[in-house]
Amino acid sequence: MKTKNAEFAKKTDDRIELNSLYGRKASGNWFYSGFVNFKTQLTEGYEYGTNANGKETRTSYTNFFSPAYLTFGPGMLWKKSDNLKVNIAPATSKMVFVEKDRTLPDAKYFGVDEGKNLRYELGFYTSGYYKFNIMENVSVENILNLYANYLEDPQNVDLDYQLNVVMKINKYLSTNVAFQTIYDDNAYKGFQIR
Repeated sequence: MKTKNAEFAKKTDDRIELNSLYGRKASGNWFYSGFVNFKTQLTEGYEYGTNANGKETRTSYTNFFSPAYLTFGPGMLWKKSDNLKVNIAPATSKMVFVEKDRTLPDAKYFGVDEGKNLRYELGFYTSGYYKFNIMENVSVENILNLYANYLEDPQNVDLDYQLNVVMKINKYLSTNVAFQTIYDDNAYKGFQIR
């Protein structure tokens, strides 16, 4: 996105996300499950600021596969329907990959220590999905992912919540409204909102 007065165009959304969930019937609505989630971005991301002259500046901060997140683990899936399900995975591995030259002196880059390109975490992961119709041709989709790292600060729960409202106008047109909030204290100290 580029506005008239801005020096640089700014990226508003750039995500590659792949999800896979496998379930095998246990009993009733319960399934033994295994899941894999992979996230990264395609293009370079920047931090923006202003210099002493008041001119806008930008510094490269992220790149393709830096960071990249791979999360996987066994668990139990409760599935009432395709529109209502919860997966609980108490022994989940999470890996954060970065380029070695992007780590910061005396600081962590997305939680990865200086001079390294991988951070490993073991923790508790749960994900929930709930979709319903408000009225004909208007649906609301809720996706919630929570993760707590057993190995470091388990009280700091990572959160990723998405709300998608899809309004179908006719068979050729639809309107989508999306809201997302992310909290991961290793990546950014605060909530990120889109």
